[in-house]
Amino acid sequence: QVQLVESGGGLVQAGGSLRLSCAASGRTFSTYDMGWFRQAPGKEREFVASVTWLGSTYYADSVKGRFTISRDNAKSSLYLQMNTLKAEDTAVYYCAEGSYSTDARGYDHWGQGTQVTVSS
Repeated sequence: QVQLVESGGGLVQAGGSLRLSCAASGRTFSTYDMGWFRQAPGKEREFVASVTWLGSTYYADSVKGRFTISRDNAKSSLYLQMNTLKAEDTAVYYCAEGSYSTDARGYDHWGQGTQVTVSS
């Protein structure tokens, strides 16, 4: 069973940066695809970014050029570097395992989420 634990969320002013981390355990991290999603109050969970086990990356148009997804297989960790944050980036951010799809239904395991709040 895969366990995912996110950290790094918090309150930041618009234009600022945050780096989210996701620590994975349970099986060989280097062999599976990973993604980040987010969910704002009253909205559906939406795709943010994903990375394949080979290192290919994909981004939602809304974050392209501002966010960077990366992974450190030696540390079994996934990261999301978020720059030039906007108020509309405010959401609970989740890491997920099992796919690189933009569809949340393609993922098998999810973390508990970490809150990101951007003040304008």
